[in-house]
Amino acid sequence: MFQKEFADRLTANPGDKMYCRLSVNTQLLAKVEHLMKVKRTEFRPPPKVDSAVVRIQPKNPPPPINFPEWDGLVRIAFLRKNKTLLAIFKQNQMIALLEKNYKVFCSVKNIPIPPKLDMKEKIEKILTESGFAQKRARSLDIDDFLALLLAFNKEGIHFA
Repeated sequence: MFQKEFADRLTANPGDKMYCRLSVNTQLLAKVEHLMKVKRTEFRPPPKVDSAVVRIQPKNPPPPINFPEWDGLVRIAFLRKNKTLLAIFKQNQMIALLEKNYKVFCSVKNIPIPPKLDMKEKIEKILTESGFAQKRARSLDIDDFLALLLAFNKEGIHFA
C-alpha cells in the first residue's frame, strides 16, 4: 500500500500527467498493477492522503540491460519531460557531458577520436535518423527508450 499519488506514478502510462522516470524504470523491471484505492476515512485516525494498493511483480529474468546506462538516458530525457528530446540534448551542458563520455568510450576501446568532432551535429543526426528529434519523454514507452538507447550506443555515445 502506497500513498495514492506515488501509486499513480508507479502505474502511469506514456501520455499520462503522472508519467515519469519512476514509471519507466519500475515498469522496465516489474509488472505493476493498480489493485484498489483506499480512502483516508478507512483509517483511524484518518491520514491526510488517500492510499492505493499496487501489485509489483518483478520480471523474471530481468531484462538484459545495463541499468546505470539506461537510467542515465531516462534521467536526461525526463529533465524536462515536456520539451522535445532534441531541445534537451542540444543544451551545452548535455553536449559537453556526452562528448566527455564519447571520448572516454573511444579511449577505452582504442578507437581514434575524429579530429573535427562536432558532438552537437552527431546528436542531432542520431535523433533525427532514429525519429526521436521531435518526440517528448512524456510520450515514449519502454520500447522507444530502448530503441533510443540502442541508436546512441551504435554511435558510441553512452550515458554511464
